[in-house]
Amino acid sequence: MSLLDVENIHSYYGKSHVLEGVSLSVDTGELVTLLGRNGAGKTTTLRSIAGVVQPKAGSVKFNDQEMIGREIHRIARAGIALVPEHRGIFALLTVEENLKIAVRDGWWKLTDVYDLFPRLFERRRNGGNALSGGEQQMLAIARALLNNPKLLILDEPTEGLAPVIVDEIVRVLIDIKRTGMSVLLVEQNLAVCEKLADRHYVLEQGRIAYSGSAADFAADRSVRDRYLALSA
Repeated sequence: MSLLDVENIHSYYGKSHVLEGVSLSVDTGELVTLLGRNGAGKTTTLRSIAGVVQPKAGSVKFNDQEMIGREIHRIARAGIALVPEHRGIFALLTVEENLKIAVRDGWWKLTDVYDLFPRLFERRRNGGNALSGGEQQMLAIARALLNNPKLLILDEPTEGLAPVIVDEIVRVLIDIKRTGMSVLLVEQNLAVCEKLADRHYVLEQGRIAYSGSAADFAADRSVRDRYLALSA
């Protein structure tokens, strides 16, 4: 049984029908990517799973429990942690204060995230507004881990970051995956996705247009040409 089962969800912004029957799954210990052009509905899918957007139809089951209709904080307590694209750092709190407000009982401790992100330990007394973009991304991921989720959802974690920081984020995600945590990743950098993913889904205009293993995706160049290349 999958840890996360999304079945035929339909989500809207006002009258705009953004997701038109999206289905996907994530197994325990698996890293799955959700790919697609800008505007395909990737962020809306993540927000629908996390409860930020409430689907009007379909099912989002996590650990075989229905999440649609639950409040966001109850979905988080069930074990789903979303790291949004904007990161959500508290600018007036220090790095350590940002982290401490997220601590919950479980495997991940403050010392663990400092081991994972030594730079955060060095900057622990600095305010959130004093961090670089890469440091803010590290803080956002570390804070999510301290919630001790079963599923980590990441929206464009490497966007706008220098290559050396992208490499650091990839290293961290590999380490996180080794702990057995499940990850659902939206990411535009295909090289990053191919280093990390067990399986890929591709969204096209609010619908799943492709799903396949990492090996199948790598072998079929037509998928990226059809669904991921820039339109003329």
